[in-house]
Amino acid sequence: MPLQSLIPTLAATAGQTFFTVMLILVALAVLVFIMFAAQFFGLWLQARLSGAPVGFGDLIGMWFRKVDRRIIVLSRIRAIKAGLPISTSQMETHYLSGGRVPTVITAMIAANRAKIDLPWDTACAIDLAGRDILEAVQTSVNPKVIDVPSPDLGRTTIDAVAQDGIQLKARARVTVRANIARLIGGATEETIIARVGEGIVTTIGSSISHKAVLENPDRISKTVLAKGLDAATAFEILSIDIADIDVGENVGAKLQADQAEADKRRFQAEAEKRRAMAIAQETEFKAEAQKNKALVVLAEAEVPKAMAEAFRSGNMGIMDYYRMKNIQSDTSMRSSIAQDGGSGDSGS
Repeated sequence: MPLQSLIPTLAATAGQTFFTVMLILVALAVLVFIMFAAQFFGLWLQARLSGAPVGFGDLIGMWFRKVDRRIIVLSRIRAIKAGLPISTSQMETHYLSGGRVPTVITAMIAANRAKIDLPWDTACAIDLAGRDILEAVQTSVNPKVIDVPSPDLGRTTIDAVAQDGIQLKARARVTVRANIARLIGGATEETIIARVGEGIVTTIGSSISHKAVLENPDRISKTVLAKGLDAATAFEILSIDIADIDVGENVGAKLQADQAEADKRRFQAEAEKRRAMAIAQETEFKAEAQKNKALVVLAEAEVPKAMAEAFRSGNMGIMDYYRMKNIQSDTSMRSSIAQDGGSGDSGS
C-alpha cells in the first residue's frame, strides 16, 4: 500500500486512541472525586436534614486543617437543636486550641436549660483553663457538699482547744454552689476547706468553755458563715453544718503537768549547780587551811633559829629560856585540864 494512503489511516487511529485515553482519565478523575466527596456527603446530608447545614467547602476545609469534622458537625447539630447559634468556625477554633467541644456544648445546653448565663467565650475560657465546665454547671444547678476536713488529706476531724483547756474534735459539711462568673481565676475547693477549718479553730479557741460549744454547735456555723469565706473563690457557700463534735484530751491539764515537770527539772538542775558550787568552795577552803597550816609549820621551824640567834647575840639568857619553857608547860597543863573538864561535863 502506498505511504500516502496510510497517513490518513494512522492519523485516524491516533486520534481515536487519544480520545479513548482522555475519556479514561476523565472517568478516573470523576471516580476519584466521587470517592473523595462520598466521605463528606453523609455528614453534609445529616447536617442538612437536621436543620444545621454545613457547607461542603467547610467540610473539605476541616479535612485539610486536620479537624475531626464528625465532632464539629454533631456538636453543631446539638447546639442548633438546643437553640444555641454557634457556628462551625467557632467550634473549629476551640477544637484547634485544644478544647473539648462536645463537653462545652453539653455544658452550654445544660446552662441554657437552667437559665444560667454562660456565653460561648466564657465557656471556652473555662474549658481551656483546665476546669471541668460541665461539672461547674452541674454544681450550679445541683449544689455540692464538701467534707471538712477532706478525707484525702488523711485527717478525720478539725481539732481545737477552748480557753478552759479542753480539746474538741469537729467535722463539718459545707454546701456550695459553683459561681460561673468567678470560675476563671477563682480559688478551688482546697481553699474553702482551709478557710472553714480555720474558722472552726478560731471559733472554738475563742470560747471560754468547751461546754458552751457543745451546747450550741450551731454557733460555730453562724460565726464561720458570717466571715464571708467564699470571697474570691469559684464557689458560693450556701450553708455550713457541724456534722459531729466530740470531746478530746484535757490539753490544759497536760500542758500544766508538762510545765510542772519542766520546772522541777530546772529547779533540780539549779540545786545541783548550787551543791557543786558548795563542794568546790569547801574544797577551796580545805586547800586554804592546808596552806595556812603549812605556813604555820614553816613559821615554827624559824623559832629555833631565832632562839639560837638570840643566844649568840646575847639578847636571850639561859634563865629566859627556862622561864619560856615553864610558861609553855603551864599552858599545856591548863589546856589539858580544860579539855578533861569539858569531857567530864559532857559525859555527866
